Amino acid sequence: MIFSALLVLLLAALDQTIVSTALPTIVGELGGLTHLSWIVTSYLLSSTVVTPLYGKFGDIYGRKIVLQVAILIFLVGSALCGLALQLIVFRGLQGIGGGGLIVITLAMIGDLISPRERGRYQGLFGAAFGLATIVGPLLGGFFVDNLTWRWIFYINLPTGVLALVVISATLPSQPSRRQHTIDYLGALLLTIALTSVIMRSYSAVATTVRQNRELQRRDCANGSGTGDLSDVGGRGEVG
Repeated sequence: MIFSALLVLLLAALDQTIVSTALPTIVGELGGLTHLSWIVTSYLLSSTVVTPLYGKFGDIYGRKIVLQVAILIFLVGSALCGLALQLIVFRGLQGIGGGGLIVITLAMIGDLISPRERGRYQGLFGAAFGLATIVGPLLGGFFVDNLTWRWIFYINLPTGVLALVVISATLPSQPSRRQHTIDYLGALLLTIALTSVIMRSYSAVATTVRQNRELQRRDCANGSGTGDLSDVGGRGEVG
């Protein structure tokens, strides 16, 4: 059971560290430099919004089935991201699955492990994140240099399938459902608020970038103009 939890945490942590290495290559192949940040932002936004919902769904339907659904959504999103049909959209889909990986795994550990032993397992989980911080960029660079950037998403598939198999075999199912109410209105308001903040930040950054480019073009134009006048003046004196 602990092995399956470590696999899920490693799956979630690797995705957050492996993508950043390949971003320049992705933009160079697909274009759209102005939308570069959305490859990361769409994942973070969707995963942040659904995290509270996964906690409630885990209480109602059981950690096992909800975690399996989250992994399946994450794997489908990873496969579609590798195909690069609509990368930003499918990164959002991947985030919908990724939002449940960490929260459900930690809740599952809280359910199955006594408080006395949790500290030891928390150390293992911290080691999984540390390993992902080191291995993720190395894998991303290796895939970009030797294979293709699409493998930064395809690598999630075998790891996720292995996690699904181990979870199905080792994690006990919840015997009965618990009665909870889900605050869908609160989730909607959270989505609107986070989207508004991110869009405002994105707009401010884009405006700053455009202004800097305009200033650079003006400086270049002024420099070119000065150079031309100097050349003309120089030729006039020589003549």
